[in-house]
Amino acid sequence: MDTDKTTATILETKPHFQILDGLRGVAALAIVTFHFMEWAYTDFSKNFMAHGFLAVDFFFCLSGFVIGYAYDDRIARMGILDFFKSRIIRLHPLVVAGSVLGLLAFLFDPFGGHPELYSTGKIILTFFCSILLIPLPVIADRGFNLFSFNAPSWSLFWEYAANIVYAFVLYKISRGYLLLLTILSAVAICWVGYRSGNLLGGWSGPTFWDGSARISYSFLAGLLIYRSNWIIKNKLGFIGIAILLFLAFIVPFSKWNWLSEPLIVLFYFPLLIALGAGAMLTPGLKKVCIFSGKISYPLYMTHYAVLWMFGNYYASHKPDTVQLTFIIIAGLILLVGVAYLVMVVYDIPVRKYLSQKWNQRRTV
Repeated sequence: MDTDKTTATILETKPHFQILDGLRGVAALAIVTFHFMEWAYTDFSKNFMAHGFLAVDFFFCLSGFVIGYAYDDRIARMGILDFFKSRIIRLHPLVVAGSVLGLLAFLFDPFGGHPELYSTGKIILTFFCSILLIPLPVIADRGFNLFSFNAPSWSLFWEYAANIVYAFVLYKISRGYLLLLTILSAVAICWVGYRSGNLLGGWSGPTFWDGSARISYSFLAGLLIYRSNWIIKNKLGFIGIAILLFLAFIVPFSKWNWLSEPLIVLFYFPLLIALGAGAMLTPGLKKVCIFSGKISYPLYMTHYAVLWMFGNYYASHKPDTVQLTFIIIAGLILLVGVAYLVMVVYDIPVRKYLSQKWNQRRTV
């Protein structure tokens, strides 16, 4: 057997659905904006981006579709261990980077915070749990997040869990069983929404299992869309579908969240995935979608360190609406710039290095 050729076949990157890449960036910007706004408007009914947090559910659905597309036809050849290695190389460098930035923000926040209230041992333990994705909601100054030094890591924890279940179970089961699991998960999403009044949970100790329901349905739905080839050919293009996605995030926050949010997650996001996979991309927007897709994950995983500093600044300085608007817009631009820097200087080189080491071991 030609080992080099086999390795190249297994590790080859399939063509991307570039509109879906672009939508990932739109969702990342939405959730960063939401995180800014939730500090300023604790009453979500006054927050124009009140449902920006649903971007996580869109990520989960997109992930199910992409994992099915990328690995369904080759995970048996590459093996479960190599599948896990490929996912860790893709995801974990930014888990570490986000944790480091979060620790630095915790220790050196110029606008507040109380690191002196916590022992060195507790801080070190919390940091290592953060980089290893071990939930430890023990830091009060970080809202008892599952991952105190990088709150968005809660969704990566569940992403890893979904990848494990995919490797051991989902890639082997028939479409009928996949449909059954998706329906059962839909019931779980509806129950969580009804019980809690919304789908905001998953990031903290008390809402831990809400995250399980959110990843279960959306990941399974994305996988089902791919395996069923539910791709809707259309002429909406990137801009049209991006607008449709944005509309989901600005749905008013109300007493009907228990109904509106599950409807968005159960039906609207899968529809957008099907439309995005089937839409035509105009050449002029190709670079925008590619950049948007590349920057989305670094932006998502590195922004929250700044958010804690912003929150302490907002609490101590109480900026007016004009100042707040300027700060948030400038903050978004700054965070995209930081994410790009982290991606180019750290994430891409580290992943390239790890991939090369993996290749060398496979070819020995």
